[in-house]
Amino acid sequence: MSQDELAVLNGGKCILQLRGVRPFLSDKYDITKHPNYKYLSDANPKNAFDIEKFLSTKLKLKPEEEFEVFDAGAAAGSESA
Repeated sequence: MSQDELAVLNGGKCILQLRGVRPFLSDKYDITKHPNYKYLSDANPKNAFDIEKFLSTKLKLKPEEEFEVFDAGAAAGSESA
C-alpha cells in the first residue's frame, strides 16, 4: 500500500505484521465482545491501575511474622573506614 492508501485506511481495518508472515490487512477485533472486557478500565474506570497508589503502599508486618534482613548498602570496595 502507498502512504496515501494508508492515510485513508478504514478505521475498522488494520495491518498486521507477524514474524515469518508477510504483512496483511485484517479487521480489528471488537474488544467489547471479549468475555473479560468487564475487567478493563475502558468498561469500568475503577479497574484502572493507579501506579502512584501502588508505589506509595508500605509493607505492613505483623509482630509475630518472621523475616530476614539483608544489607544492600555500599557496593563492595567502596566501604569507608
